[in-house]
This record gives sequence, structure tokens and C-alpha cells, in this order.
Amino acid sequence: MNQYVALFVILFGLSSVTNAQMYSNIHSAPDGNAVTLDYYLPQDVTFNPDVPKPSDVLGFEVGFRHARASQITAYMYALAAASDRIHVEQYATSHGHRPVMLMVASSPENMSNLDELRQQHLQLSNPSVSASLDISEMPLVVWQGFSVHGNEPSAANSAILLMYYLAAAEGSEIDRILNETIVIIDPVINPDGHDRFAHWANMHVGRNMVGDPNHREHLEVWPGGRTNHYWFDLNRDWMPVQHPESRGRIVQFHNWKPNILNDYHEMGTNSPYFFQPGVPSRNNPLTPERTFELTQLIAEYHAEALDQFGSLYWTREVFDDFYVGKGSTYPDINGSIGILYEQGSSRGHVQESIYGKLTFPFTIRNQFITTLSTMRAGVDLRMELLSHQRDFFRTALSEASRSEVKAYVFAEPEDPARVWHLLDLLGHHQIDVFELNRNITVDGVDFVAGDAFVVPVEQKQYRFLTSLFETRTEFTDSLFYDVSTWTLPLSFNLKNGEIRGRAWSQNLMGQQVERSPAFPKGEIVRSVVNHEQSAVSNVYAYAFSWSGYYAPRAVNRLLREGIVVQTASRTFDAVTGEGLKTFDFGTIVVPMGIQQPDTFSKVHELMEAIAAEDAVTVYELSTGLSRDGIDLGSRNFNLLRKPEVMILGGAGVTPNDVGEVWHLLDQRYDMELSIVEIPRFNAISLDRYNTIILVNGNYNGVSSGSVEKLRRWVADGGTLILHRGAVGWASRNGLANVQFRGSSDDEDSSTDQSGMVRYIDETGSRGAQVIGGSIFRVNIDTTHPLLYGFNRSQMPVFRNTATMVEPPSNPFAMPMQYDLNNPLFSGYISDENMERIKGTAGIVVGGIGSGRVIMKTDNPTFRAFWFGTNKLLANSIFFGHTISGQTTQRSE
Repeated sequence: MNQYVALFVILFGLSSVTNAQMYSNIHSAPDGNAVTLDYYLPQDVTFNPDVPKPSDVLGFEVGFRHARASQITAYMYALAAASDRIHVEQYATSHGHRPVMLMVASSPENMSNLDELRQQHLQLSNPSVSASLDISEMPLVVWQGFSVHGNEPSAANSAILLMYYLAAAEGSEIDRILNETIVIIDPVINPDGHDRFAHWANMHVGRNMVGDPNHREHLEVWPGGRTNHYWFDLNRDWMPVQHPESRGRIVQFHNWKPNILNDYHEMGTNSPYFFQPGVPSRNNPLTPERTFELTQLIAEYHAEALDQFGSLYWTREVFDDFYVGKGSTYPDINGSIGILYEQGSSRGHVQESIYGKLTFPFTIRNQFITTLSTMRAGVDLRMELLSHQRDFFRTALSEASRSEVKAYVFAEPEDPARVWHLLDLLGHHQIDVFELNRNITVDGVDFVAGDAFVVPVEQKQYRFLTSLFETRTEFTDSLFYDVSTWTLPLSFNLKNGEIRGRAWSQNLMGQQVERSPAFPKGEIVRSVVNHEQSAVSNVYAYAFSWSGYYAPRAVNRLLREGIVVQTASRTFDAVTGEGLKTFDFGTIVVPMGIQQPDTFSKVHELMEAIAAEDAVTVYELSTGLSRDGIDLGSRNFNLLRKPEVMILGGAGVTPNDVGEVWHLLDQRYDMELSIVEIPRFNAISLDRYNTIILVNGNYNGVSSGSVEKLRRWVADGGTLILHRGAVGWASRNGLANVQFRGSSDDEDSSTDQSGMVRYIDETGSRGAQVIGGSIFRVNIDTTHPLLYGFNRSQMPVFRNTATMVEPPSNPFAMPMQYDLNNPLFSGYISDENMERIKGTAGIVVGGIGSGRVIMKTDNPTFRAFWFGTNKLLANSIFFGHTISGQTTQRSE
């Protein structure tokens, strides 16, 4: 018997159901050519004929073709026009300029008092008033979210059926659902990815639907439709909120605080249906146990519903609820019940599976079935679910009062923009933050009032904020579906500390920070000569620090306009309008005497824009003579060149990693980036580029001739930047001179005293050696061009690879090294890998001819919320060519 059928029988006692019967029941589904609306809908329900059916708006039956996001939006508006049960609104606009929509459905009476009901519901999360609430008549809020991954289309297409059902169904069951619940439908969370896939599937289907897995319809071209416009996985962005779709959704989440949130997905074609609970040992320990008990109770409703159709399903395996940035875990730690659903995908209109032909309509129906069973569960468990949400926030405060940690404090006075991004993130999640009211020293680190911020733990978001600020290195399981840590002060590389016990006082809290704080502004500090008024003709040079997060954008503004820009490789002291100031390594200087005369006023305009828009403070200097350190004409200044950047993409290259670089350069640094696929790379000249980036991936498609072409390009002065797996490819092809540290020879932990290992432990044993996402401590050389702008000798980095590089023979070629004694900041790493990683190289700078090969074993742009390491890439781009050849690991 198939393992999933066996699991089905064991869990639900259906010993009379055979594999053959399952096969017959599952695959009697019609294909899209034969499907009708009746196939999906409950047979004992009537529907209002005045409400338009999906085909009336789409022009085809659900499942015949893949509906585009715009078609689904049009249907939403059609339903709202026809039914007093429905309200539709747009909550965001995607990067691709598509609307991201919500539909709210409830009884006409509830809809007429919708905002009043919403406000009453929100009081459940307010411990100061929730105890006095009468919840006996309070509607439950159920959020059903679909297709955060664009190439998982059964979800979004099933949302069409749900919307029709809620708008048009008639009878006692739907009346009860509408009276006792408010249903929020988020039908296409990722419209950009959804439309990429819908176009792909629809353009390859003919009159005869082809199930051959080798058929082009089932094999998307790179980068595929899973991700958003910039190739990010939006199902990892619930916590980081770095994309407009997520930012708008989180606002709506907290506007409603649903009691149940469903998150509908797809997985491999041969997989039966999955719904949570997930792996119990990998639940986030900050989530109350009652959350998982209620998840199990709801699961029983899904099982009952799917049993009626003979659909195979499974629970409590593979998927977990640990990382709080996922769509099924974020609700759990915010007082809701988040539930993940995974349907085996037809990846088109029909595809052969190990059970037979899997049709698109069948996948849609399974998803629709569990939307209905969710609402049945919600109605039956309404009081338990409302009570759970009330208790969640009440117990959060009591747990906070017992916490040894009383508050978290953070600061980075030299980079207000980076701090602003963290404040903005915390505000989206309804976390209370205050300005630090008086100076405090925490673990030897000084925090100054006015420059630092404090987050008290005694607030209703205690559990969630703790997950964002804590460091954790002990776990009950060694396997993780996603990352094992995401500590935000470390990902932002901020000074931070935990205020414990008696060190805490309420008077540390100053003014509360607004939920949407204003972006900080810099200023232009006039020179001594120009102190009273601006006089461009008296400015000898402009200077600003490289410490600011948006300093790269500022420099790119200047270089794009043809302004001559240089950077300091030594420190210097100069007199400014604020007095004597020390300018650090990497300071940007724009000498006016070497600019074209007709650019003087343009330079000043650019400096005004830099101060206003890039949160950078610019200093006017009236002389080239420094009080100490190098003068402004020193040869220890290096001229910068306008970056002309290419990144390799295409089959074999990790789309997320490419997208993260694209997003950083395009959205934050306002830079152009050429994404060139490998076949094209093999055919073109590289002369127009001075920087080429290779992220994690398989570059076997790069021809031997192109490897040699790349070598010549580097030798002629190009900067080659390598991340993660690209380092190994470059080493194998003679572009990098590095050695890799091998795996540990320690005895496998699954070995028993007889020397044997258990077959069943193979997956866990292998998985325990994976570094799926942890934060490590590295030592850095802040005098090195790749570390300009960093002001401490240690910093945190994110790692999700077990590839480790030995220190190079030239010690000057290693400006970053994993700590020799205690490299782990937070997250999981096996004991074997902990020993391996100590003292390995974090960055190695290679040299070929007059060019540079910059190798990073980690990803400095991870998920767009690792603000603290983004500048490692920026420095490689802007300063890579300035690195002395004597400090490189030569590859000739």
C-alpha cells in the first residue's frame, strides 16, 4: 500500500478503502475541456441566479484556462455590484503595477455595520478591555489567502469559486456562515508571479490537453512564476515586509486580526493533499500550545470533507511553524490560527502523476473543499477561537511581566536610514517603540538618549517582538523547513542590548515612535567661509561619510551625472562649519577644482538632493589642507568609476539571489543592472561592463571559451563578484585561488553502540548537517575598501550554506574571517560544522592581472531585510577596483 494511503488509513481508520478505490475516486475528475461549475459546488445548495457565475465574467469555466489576476479582480467587482454580501477593496499595488485586492463577505446585516464589528473585534486583542467583552454574538473573522506563489494556480482559481459561493449560495448553512463569520478573501497575493505563470500555461495549451511531464507547458523557463516581480518569495516576507504586497497585507491583517488565516499553496505533482498541523517538534516555542490544539481540531473538519471525495491527504510531516515570516506561522504568533494547505500541482492543465492524470479542475476542487470546511469549523468552534484570541494577548502580558528581559535597546547614530528601516518594520507589526530618554550602558555598550530606541517587552505584541529580538541557539529539532533565526538587530547590524531586571525603569522610555515614522533627512553643513550663507564658489570640496545606508545611492547620483568623485583610503581631520571633524576610511570627497566649470551648480543641486533624500549629511570644505591625516590632493584618494554592472542569470542560477541583487540596486541604490542569461553571455563582448556578479548557482552552461573571455576581462581591470556557490565554480575554472575546508570526520550522531545506523534516521542525520539559515560572528578589517562604512571590528552575517573556505596564503586577502572562538550568534549549527567554520574566510579577494575577484561565501542581500550586510555588495561594486594588487590572492 502506498505510504500516503497507509497514513490516511492509520489516522482515520478507513481500513476498507483500497488503493485502487482511491485511484478511481481521485481521477474521475474531468479535464478543463469538460468541466462544469457543478463539478465543484455542493450539490445540496441553491444559488441566486441574479449573481453572475464565474464564466459570465471570465468567459470560460473555472479550470478551463488559468484566470489572470485582472480577470479575478473584474469578477470581484461584478460580485460586489450584484450582492449586498460583498465588499471589495484594493490594499496594495504590486511592483508590476497590478492591484492587490481583498473581498469581504458576510451577511447583509453585518455588512451594514462592518466597521463597527471590526472595531469590536479588535478589542479582543486589547487586554485592558477584552475581559468585559460579550463574545456570544461576535462574528468570527476568517481570512482565506491564495497563491502567494504565482505558479501555484489551483489556489487563486479556487478563490473564484469561494467568492461565488459566498455571494450566491442560498440555504441554512450559508446563512449561518454569513451571520456568524466575516470572511476575508485575498485571492491573488502575488499577482505579478501569478500572471507570469498564467500566461505560460495558457500559451502552451491546445485543444488536446497534454499530460506528458516533458511537455513544455509543465517546464517553466527561468525564473518561473513562483516569485514576485523582483523574484522574491513573498511567503517569506510576512515579517520583513520589504515589498508592497506584504506591506499592504500586514496593515490589513492588523486592521482585522483574523481568528483563522488560511494559506493555500501547491507542491510536487506526485504529492497528495497536505494541511496542518505540521511537525510538532518544530513549532515555534513562543507560540502557545492552544494554537496547535485548535489547528488539530480544524484539521478534523478538513479530513471529514476530503474523506467524502476519497482525496488522499497527510499532516504532521515535513512542514513546520517555526519561521515567523511565513503565511501560516505569522498568524500563529499574532493571536490567530494560521494553516498551511499544499495541493499536488498539475503545473498546467493536466499532468501525469504516479496515481494517473492529475487535472487542473481536480486540484482546484480540493482547495475549494477545504475553504468550505474551514468555515464550517469556524462556525462550530467560534467561541473557542474568539476566546483563544482574547487569551493570547492577555497571557502575553503576563508572560512578559515574568520575563528576565525587560526591554531591548538599539542604536546606530551614524546611519539614521538603517535605523529608520527597522522602525518602519516594527511599526508595521504594531510594536511599540520609544526614544531612549536617558543614557544607559548595557553589557559595556553605551546608548545615548536621543540617538537610541527602546522596545519594552510588556506590551501585547510580546511574543512576536521577542521572536524578532531574541538570539536562540538551542532547539528541540535539528531540521528546519526554513531559516532557524532572524534576529533583527543583528540583520540590521545595529548596536543593541537586552535590558534585564533592575536595570530597567519606565523612565527610560521617552516619546513613542510613530507607527509610520518620517524618513530622516541629512543636511549640508556649510564651511567656515560660507557659514552665514551658501556660496558655491567658495566651496573647495564636498565630503560625506560612507557610513550611511544610502551613501551608495548618493555616489551613484554623482557618477551618473559625470561628476568626478574620489574616496579616502586613509583618515583625515578637516575644519567644518561644526568644528574640527575626523573623516573616516571610505569618506566620499568631491573636489570642485577638477570638475567641469559648467557643473558647479549641478554639483550643489545634487548635494541638496543627497541630503534631503539619502539621509546623508554633506560637509562643505573650504580648503584642501587637512589639520591631520591626508590632504585632499593625496594619492591615497582613489577615483571612482561609474558602475556598469552585469549579473548572470538563467537556467541553473538561483532566481531569488539574482532578484535580491536586482532589487537592491534598482529600488534602493537607483542603479541600472543588466541581467544576462548564460547563453547570451557566451555570445557577447564584455567590454561595456566593469563589474560582473555571479550569485549562487550552477554555471556549467558557461562555455570554456567564455571562461577564458571572463579571465581576460578581469585581467584588463574588471571586478568579478562571487557569492556562495559561484565561488566553487570559479575555483574549479581557474578564476579563484582558494581552498575549501572539508567535512568533519566525526562519527555520525545516528550511530548506535554497535556501530550500525538506522535506515529511518538517514534524512534527519543528513539534514542535521545543513546550515539552513543562521547568524554568525565575523571579524573584519575596517580599513579595507570592502569594509568601508563599518565602524566596529566585528559584525553579524547570515549564512545558509555549509561551504567553507580556508584562509588564503596572503593574509591581506582576507578582510573578513569567522571568529576563531565563538562564531555563532544565533540559530542552529551542528557540533561538527561549528568546529569546521571557526577561522574560515568570510571574504577572499583574488587578483588576475589588474582586475579583482571578490569572493563571499555568504549572501549579503538575503531577503532584502539584511540591511546590515548590503554594503558588502555596494563596496565591491564601487571600491573593488581600488583594492591594491599586493593585498590579493593571485590566480595567475
